[in-house]
Amino acid sequence: MISEFKRFGLTKKQRQLTGMLQIIGATGLVLGLFHSWIGLFASGGLAVLMVLGFGVRLKIKDSFLQAIPSFVFILINGYLFYVFLRLI
Repeated sequence: MISEFKRFGLTKKQRQLTGMLQIIGATGLVLGLFHSWIGLFASGGLAVLMVLGFGVRLKIKDSFLQAIPSFVFILINGYLFYVFLRLI
């Protein structure tokens, strides 16, 4: 993963921040099973994080095939955001 972030042109701090945000988001999704508003913020935050990741992939001119995982996670988190929004 470290080599990927170097390829993306991102710093160690950005890599650490990304990891922390992913862990917080995943924890928020689990907590969202009990408190919908937490799931709403977690899924929205993860969707934004994946949009940024997809943008980085496009910026460094990765193929769409290489960028598909981030795009799929955008769709999944967008759907979860919609579900949590309807539960509130």
